[in-house]
Amino acid sequence: MKRICVTGAAGFIGSNYVRYKLAQDPGVHCIVFDKLTYAGNLDNLKDLPKDRYTFIKGDIADKAAIRAAMEGCDAVVNFAADTHVDRSIMGATDFISTNVTGVYNILESARELKTARVLLVSTDEVYGSIREGSFKETSPPGPRNPYSASKAGGDLMGLAHFETFRTPVMITRGSNTYGPYQYPEKVMPLFITNLIDGQQVPLYKGGENNVRDWLYAEDHASGVDTALMKGEPGNIYNVAGGNERENIVLTRRLLSLLGRGEEFIKLVPDRPGHDFRYSIDASKLRALGWRPKMDWDTGVAKTVEWYKANEWWWRKIKSGEFLAYYKRQYEDRK
Repeated sequence: MKRICVTGAAGFIGSNYVRYKLAQDPGVHCIVFDKLTYAGNLDNLKDLPKDRYTFIKGDIADKAAIRAAMEGCDAVVNFAADTHVDRSIMGATDFISTNVTGVYNILESARELKTARVLLVSTDEVYGSIREGSFKETSPPGPRNPYSASKAGGDLMGLAHFETFRTPVMITRGSNTYGPYQYPEKVMPLFITNLIDGQQVPLYKGGENNVRDWLYAEDHASGVDTALMKGEPGNIYNVAGGNERENIVLTRRLLSLLGRGEEFIKLVPDRPGHDFRYSIDASKLRALGWRPKMDWDTGVAKTVEWYKANEWWWRKIKSGEFLAYYKRQYEDRK
């Protein structure tokens, strides 16, 4: 593949994928397509060689725009998504527009252009919560919040497109991803940057023992690329980190790394429908040769160091719209 359209490529996982792909394949050129919403940031691509990618500002909910961007591409990898559960609870209209209508536009464009490979990047949250064991790709969706419901809708549209039109669709479902360039509304960068500034971290009361499986961003990128290059159309591939930790364990690890005590934990009211545990089985992707490389302790330490070393990146983000969201989400809730 010489030309790949990567949607949402100025976001967190999308930019990490572009960085990974350009490093792995010196002959590839990426079409970087991004709406540049609050979480899209061209600073995420600042270190990449300008001759290796072409940036196009656009919205996947705009059929003409995404079709034009995909023209001449061998593949499209869709990272474009509204992703934050808490924001989806506040209002889900944008989530439906991007995660369902936008995906449909990509699928229709791929069918019309005869794009060779279509990969939809999804989430383990579409399966819902599981107390014991792990979800497999054959497990039925059981989303429990507006965000995961919208992602499940896009996934099902992709699978239906494959069955109806034989559009060469593959889906990856990744576990909780962390690492550099993650917008600080998400728990790990939020807690890290708060602690750097000597502020308390808002831990959901009742959710302290909820379990998440942590996946380093570069490992997620390599998993997506493995599915793109080696996967079979019509298939789903789970991308799991194999690092299940309770939220309180993550919080205490960050406190330790940043030299703060437990008085920096502020318990806030739990969010509605808070899933207890996400866990997925990635043996299907492992059979294609993929393995996560980053262990959890090292990955969390590297992530903390990145945010400490790159205050230029996140300080300008944690102002304006972000402060209004933070107050609404954590300070005004009863």
